[in-house]
Amino acid sequence: MRAEVLVADLADRGQVERVADRLRDDEHPVGLLVNNAGLGLNQRFVGGDLEREERALDLMVRTPMVLSHAAAGSMVRRGRGAVLNVASIAALLASGTYSAHKAWVRSFTEGLAVELKGTGVTATALCPGFVRTEFHERGAIDVSSYPDFAWLDAEDVVARALADVRRGVVISTPSLRYRSVAAAARLAPRGAVRAVGRYRKALELPGDAGPVDDAR
Repeated sequence: MRAEVLVADLADRGQVERVADRLRDDEHPVGLLVNNAGLGLNQRFVGGDLEREERALDLMVRTPMVLSHAAAGSMVRRGRGAVLNVASIAALLASGTYSAHKAWVRSFTEGLAVELKGTGVTATALCPGFVRTEFHERGAIDVSSYPDFAWLDAEDVVARALADVRRGVVISTPSLRYRSVAAAARLAPRGAVRAVGRYRKALELPGDAGPVDDAR
């Protein structure tokens, strides 16, 4: 296996295109694309910083679309490959624009999987719950009230995601507890889902905080 480092700000359209050009290179093919860059805003939409909202939209919606388009085209020409787009269990909830972005990623990936069927290329949307990383700490998002059982280890999430990619699973939700949450969210009245969103917002936004940015 050969490792190659390509540094880029994935919220910058020019730099995203540079990465896309690399993914289109059939002479040096990429077998697996993982779209995992994200940005936690930790702000309310109304009265919040619109430039931060636009950056998040570019990073978590436009960039996965552009890079998936570039990689999938090359993969289909070769007849093999996989695209793994990191969404979230939040895609099924009502937690501001972050939920909206992740809902787009989930829906987009499902549609991509339909289009790719029979080509030898697969598309998987990873929809984890809370994962133990520095994401929330860097964003000053208060998650102290969430119990230990709500959290997943990053290594376990990665292992499950890669196993599901190998099996061609379209929606990958690590752990039985979050598969249960996903099922409940799909069946619950939307009013109940919105109530959960309001509760989460009250827990996580005790005051204003800066963004957490994983664009690189």
